[in-house]
Amino acid sequence: MSAEERWPGRGAGVQRSVEMLKLVLDGETYDAVAARAGVTRTAVERRIKAVAVQLSQCVGIEGLNRDATVFVQRLRQHRVAILAALDDFDPAAPFGPRASRVVSNEEIARAAQRIKGRSSRPWQDQALFYLLFATGARPLEIARLEVRDYLNPDGRVRVASEMRAEAAISGRARPLYFTSTRLDAVLEQYLSERLVRGLGLGEPTAYRGLDPRSLLFLSPTGEGFRITQYGEDGQRRHLCRPILETYRKLFRYAELRDVTPLSVRLTLASRLYERGADEEQVGQLLGISARSAVRELFPRPRPKIPELMREVV
Repeated sequence: MSAEERWPGRGAGVQRSVEMLKLVLDGETYDAVAARAGVTRTAVERRIKAVAVQLSQCVGIEGLNRDATVFVQRLRQHRVAILAALDDFDPAAPFGPRASRVVSNEEIARAAQRIKGRSSRPWQDQALFYLLFATGARPLEIARLEVRDYLNPDGRVRVASEMRAEAAISGRARPLYFTSTRLDAVLEQYLSERLVRGLGLGEPTAYRGLDPRSLLFLSPTGEGFRITQYGEDGQRRHLCRPILETYRKLFRYAELRDVTPLSVRLTLASRLYERGADEEQVGQLLGISARSAVRELFPRPRPKIPELMREVV
């Protein structure tokens, strides 16, 4: 297998560095990783530090700062949170401050209107945009969704659905809820448009005439977002560069500053905390099994002591 096959796409160098970081997190030494990759120990150390610093700046893992990244043991202490953060890590996106921006409902509505006015496929693009905020699903997971995940056989919305194990990045099924009227409104228009264009058709009496196993989002030619597998044989690692590029385009149309798919998930986590959810529930809905990772990636807002003590009686 060539280097390009193992580390595909425009961010091939970064993907290789990410794989090195994962090996070190799993217990391998710099020397062992260097021997495996056919490079020097210094090159491995430099690559791993670069990715860890980018994660610290872009994701903002608690306790993982520029100084701490030089210590392998510190990286391994944060192993669970780092692996969860890597699922949302887009090496092609610009790096900057911690992705801690919570987006208001008013901003989301205005952004969707901008997308509608600027997109050549407004119903699909609005649906993609709302789906991030409404479910907290990752872009790769959204690329894997099928019609049957959103619709019941009778054509009604499958409100209490499931992120299938084969679609989830973690490989474990989790609850998936479609309870947004805004999302339903634009998806209804998009699926009707699919019918008119004859994309992914099925039996006319079920699933609104669509093939239940066709991908939920299709191009005008009837193709889904292209997903590329990478890594060693047997590893479950995939990359969907087209959907990441689509979301960058949508955020640009939306004029949302400092918003990424990860900060969208933080927005949903914030909404859930406001409604009384605990870390276990947030982790279940966002596909993160370890509470420690939820705490580090999506910390619960803590009120200041004077606010806690204001008029307690």
